[in-house]
Amino acid sequence: MEQFRKEKLDKLRSINIDPYPNKFEYTNTLTGIKNLYKDIQNEQVHEKTERVCGRVMQARHMGKAAFIHIMDYTDKLQIYVRKDSVGDEKYAQFTDYIDIGDFIGIEGKMFRTRTGELTVLANDWHLLSKSLRQLPEKWHGLRDVDTRYRHRYLDLISNPDIKQIFYKRAKIISSIREFLDKSDFLEVETPMIQYLAGGALARPFKTHHNTYNLDLFLRIAPELMLKTLVVGGIDRVYEIGKSFRNEGIDRKHNPEFTMIEVYQAYADYKVMIKLCQDIITSTVKALEINRKIKFEDKEIDILNFKVMSISELSIQFLGADMIESLRSGKIAELAKSKNLDITKDMADRKIFEHIFDELIQPKLTDPVFVTDYPMVFSPLAKNKKEDPFLVDRFELFIGGQEIANAYSELNDPEEQRKRFGIQKESKSNDSEDVHPMDEAFVTTLEHGMPPCGGLGIGIDRLAMLLTEVDSIREVILFPLLKPEQI
Repeated sequence: MEQFRKEKLDKLRSINIDPYPNKFEYTNTLTGIKNLYKDIQNEQVHEKTERVCGRVMQARHMGKAAFIHIMDYTDKLQIYVRKDSVGDEKYAQFTDYIDIGDFIGIEGKMFRTRTGELTVLANDWHLLSKSLRQLPEKWHGLRDVDTRYRHRYLDLISNPDIKQIFYKRAKIISSIREFLDKSDFLEVETPMIQYLAGGALARPFKTHHNTYNLDLFLRIAPELMLKTLVVGGIDRVYEIGKSFRNEGIDRKHNPEFTMIEVYQAYADYKVMIKLCQDIITSTVKALEINRKIKFEDKEIDILNFKVMSISELSIQFLGADMIESLRSGKIAELAKSKNLDITKDMADRKIFEHIFDELIQPKLTDPVFVTDYPMVFSPLAKNKKEDPFLVDRFELFIGGQEIANAYSELNDPEEQRKRFGIQKESKSNDSEDVHPMDEAFVTTLEHGMPPCGGLGIGIDRLAMLLTEVDSIREVILFPLLKPEQI
């Protein structure tokens, strides 16, 4: 098939038809055409000539006429190419050289067929790009998951529903940006390559800068640099961008992901609960979707927000208080009592997370702001005054997955230095993802940071929910995959 198309390419050039012209001026998109001529009657031909263009997706040849469907980024439209309309030579060239997958431009008048389909009656056509490879089989589309992700362009061509996911994703980001801009937050960009990978507890990707002969890291979060901007007097600031974590890959994790982080001076984590709720509510409204969505096998009321502490949740689902078990040094005993597999040298943080991930998180269907996390696992958050063992922090869970994380930000430089030191001393073989000692950030805090609330939202996971897909790879255009064997 590829060889035949290359032969057609050579023949086109031999008769002075450029198979790859520079441009084509069209009068409207295909959706625009459909809207403009929605009232045209069956078998009525409009007098105005239109110019449309797109990729050939289907073709039916019937001797002296052909029906084809073209597709642009908005819709599909039928084209009627007739020998007595375009002329013998142009019709012969059309039937000889145009294949499914080619891009063409059409000039013609609009009419509606006897069966009611809006159609262009072509009086001329132009080849805009010759396709040398066959598209996936037209009736079944592209279904192989690995091929879909490796060759996303084929996925987008063959499966229009997939394309709509990414339009919705773009709308999610633009609606969040619009909401924050209207709320007087300033959007900024901070470096993705950093001297220290800070701002979260995760394992980073390491790289090397040749000129400085210096090891550097891809950021795992933009948090610390955004907080330095708060120190500098930008009281409301946010960033939408990529972060990187050198961790596992599964349906809910990709090493490269998109998040938004927001910081507001003179606020705390309770203000961030309200801000997070408002962001999600405004996004649902912007997408014009029902508040009740389906995710995996769950029906979720995406706007039915609740606030519950870890203690409350663990008592409800486990009959025991995880916080008190951790406080008393009995978190391993709790895990064993629930028949969870743990190793002798597993750190308390890992055991705590294992219990929560296995026995509580899957049951958090409607939105729950989970509060009151242990201080030892939250080195950048401010202690609760009534219980210094805990911090002013929440994580938002919807549909059994974490969507957001927020703190009352720690702004005491001496306490921050102490916390970094504790993290450094606690580093063990199964706990490499601890926060590094960052003296430069502590120095920044020594210049004074006002009370501040910070919020991070995972864009990819939010997009999964709002588009009702169960894999993060469905909402990332180019997810990381193992290389194909050559």
